Amino acid sequence: MERKPATYADLEALPDNVIGELIGGVLYASPRPAGPHMTAFSHLGAELVGPFTRGRGGPGGWFIFDEPELHLSDDVLIPDIAGWRRERMPEPPRGVATTLAPDWACEILSPSTRGLDRKEKLPVYAREGVRHVWLVDPKTRTLEVFRWETTGYALLATYEGKGPVRAEPFEAIELELAFLWDDR
Repeated sequence: MERKPATYADLEALPDNVIGELIGGVLYASPRPAGPHMTAFSHLGAELVGPFTRGRGGPGGWFIFDEPELHLSDDVLIPDIAGWRRERMPEPPRGVATTLAPDWACEILSPSTRGLDRKEKLPVYAREGVRHVWLVDPKTRTLEVFRWETTGYALLATYEGKGPVRAEPFEAIELELAFLWDDR
């Protein structure tokens, strides 16, 4: 028996304690993140918003949002953090979701989402032309930085540990990895 593709109504019917996404007609429900994921997520967002959204200590010119709902073709994705250059998105979205692919997406990997983020979501970001993708892994304490090239994503760098790094597209500031892991 052939399975019917999942719909947005299926997504809306999920309980509040999960995050739902639709990719290729398949409904993915992931548990809310645990402590290390939340720490990296919150700290990274805090590091980027000041310099890039507000322009304090950095160039500004971006909108950066936590868990935006992206409607990309028939897929519904919710990256942990995503950013749009203001020349492409002059005003923040007024509704729940946006159909404009971000310029940068960040996925904080966790045991329950690691495969989904790499195998399912990364190809959608590529298809939609998301220029940069970061994969942050609190368990291995790594930041992988990908940039879209003509043949697909190129891994520009894998940063490990605590050090200060400058990572595209936010290389205007030094990012203290220790802060993401709460290793101050």
